Amino acid sequence: MKKISLTALIISFLFLTLHSCQTSVNTEYTEEVISQKIYLESWNEGSSKSAIEDFVRKTTTENSPDFIPEKDRIAVFDNDGNLWGEQPFYFQLAYALDYVKKEAPNHPDWAKDPILKAAIDGDVMAVMAGGEKALIDVVMKSHAGMTEDQFSAAVKDWLSTSKHPDTGRPYNRMIYQPMLELLEYLRAHGYKTFIVSGGGIDFLRVWAEEAYGIPPYQVVGSSIKAKYEEVDGKFQVLKIPELNFIDDKAGKPIGIHQHLGVKPVIASGNSDGDFQMLEYTTNQPGARLGIILHHTDSVREYAYDSLSHIGNLKRGLLEGPGRGWVIIDMAKDWSTIYPN
Repeated sequence: MKKISLTALIISFLFLTLHSCQTSVNTEYTEEVISQKIYLESWNEGSSKSAIEDFVRKTTTENSPDFIPEKDRIAVFDNDGNLWGEQPFYFQLAYALDYVKKEAPNHPDWAKDPILKAAIDGDVMAVMAGGEKALIDVVMKSHAGMTEDQFSAAVKDWLSTSKHPDTGRPYNRMIYQPMLELLEYLRAHGYKTFIVSGGGIDFLRVWAEEAYGIPPYQVVGSSIKAKYEEVDGKFQVLKIPELNFIDDKAGKPIGIHQHLGVKPVIASGNSDGDFQMLEYTTNQPGARLGIILHHTDSVREYAYDSLSHIGNLKRGLLEGPGRGWVIIDMAKDWSTIYPN
């Protein structure tokens, strides 16, 4: 057996010791860099930010009694008025109105319908006065008869050219910077983020990933029916003008059940249309968090709640605090509203 010299042993020992120290330093340095990353930068210090951070900390710390395994960390978010704006009227309605006006010359019969005539004339208030049915009828006209690819292209074209009537910003830049940061913060801590919206599922799926980092298969929304058939020599999914599902109010827990198959840990919304989603989430055993965004900033955005015809919020404000829900005060809790 070949003998190993004392010098060789000493050199080997020094090499292994040095390598071990270097590995330890690199690991500690990496962990330090991760821990120093700043999240929620657009959130002012206060009870809302602290409550969210405390909840995430206790549900992602392994020795915590409230620890939740990563596979179960599910967070659901309403979209309109929660991740992006909704005033002075729903942005998807803006798309539908623009579509109806553009396509009206090809459909002279539309002018015989009072609601569609109002949409063609740009009379938004008359359309909204018709209630939920009128809104559905107009939105349905902007979907029906198109393949999934045609609809996607139409929405992308609209987003690239249209702007909000008050701010002049593109609609897909009317998203809330603090909520973008919250989505990033949750994902960095092992949470999967989903959209659960009363808005159209196909409309949202076109742009949600680019705007929020939420892929199409993590979007739940209202829908119309569709069929599979050959169109121009290619088999495609074609939208038909029949209502399939309304993902609002009590429909939201149903949508979550049907699409996700698991109960969320965190639910975030801004109106009483989200109440049942927050209730469904926070009524479960274990650590759960409900979040309501209260629009209180009339200077940088809009101030509205119980008297608004859009994003009406009353029950959530009255019952939310007693249920332990975080009520975000937009004017107080956010240092900025939209991305720069």
